Amino acid sequence: MACSIPSFSVSAPRRSLLLTLAAIGLQACTAAPPAATPYRSESFGLASADGQRHYRVQLLLPDARPPARGHPLLVMLDGNAAFDALGHELLARQAQSSPLAIATLGYETAQGLDLAARAFDYTPPVPGETPTWDDARRQRPGGGADLFLDLVAQQVLPELHRRAPCDPARTTLWGHSYGGLLALYTLFTRPQLFTRYAAADPSLWWHDGYLLSVEQRARPLPPGRPTQLLLMAGGAGTATRSQRPGMDGEARNRRAMLSEATPQLAERQARRAGLATTYQPFPGVGHGPMRPASIPPTLAFAAA
Repeated sequence: MACSIPSFSVSAPRRSLLLTLAAIGLQACTAAPPAATPYRSESFGLASADGQRHYRVQLLLPDARPPARGHPLLVMLDGNAAFDALGHELLARQAQSSPLAIATLGYETAQGLDLAARAFDYTPPVPGETPTWDDARRQRPGGGADLFLDLVAQQVLPELHRRAPCDPARTTLWGHSYGGLLALYTLFTRPQLFTRYAAADPSLWWHDGYLLSVEQRARPLPPGRPTQLLLMAGGAGTATRSQRPGMDGEARNRRAMLSEATPQLAERQARRAGLATTYQPFPGVGHGPMRPASIPPTLAFAAA
């Protein structure tokens, strides 16, 4: 069954969404692609400039002959968890309908998520904070997004294009939670890196909504080419994160106020000249389950 995604506006009725999700055949696949998958795989490693973080890039290439301009390219953050969510059935349907190259950008670890590494790589530097803390109580640093995006621009993307014929007009960056935060930060600060951005349950609460101030001074979009944004939000994502135990009442209230930040951001971006914005809510889907839930619509979005 071919995956497809309609063009939702922020006011799309929930009934249409449920019908769409049923058509997509949403599944939380957890098995890594078996050898029989109509994709071939290869991988390569990289290290951060300071040598503190080590990355694993796993590249899935369809067996199908690439179009004249190359395959669409989807780069997925939190690559270990993303790779595990790409099951055989999902990839087989994608290969049959609209083949695309998929690169999962993760870390050299057996864990699905490297919490300390992603906290640094996926969060932006906050002016006036030296260092920028992701969690000061745990002494967990953040603020490394620009360094990480330098690595993506200077090493990851060139190597992917060297290894596979990819269409420069159809390149997508996907991220969930902190990864969604980074996808939006990239759109606002380096919109030339990708032509499409997919963010699932982005952590807009981070540093009391600091990314929303970055949005206000977003750089102009590249002229003469379309840029697209797919923004997805679960029905329990921000509220669940904002009510975690141990937070004081003031902090809890600040984060609870951001529960509507994602649809409001979608409304603003929909008015942005040169940006085609699609907002897709997932009623009742929690923050964790949003990672696998967002992947089928993202595959369709990236392959279109």
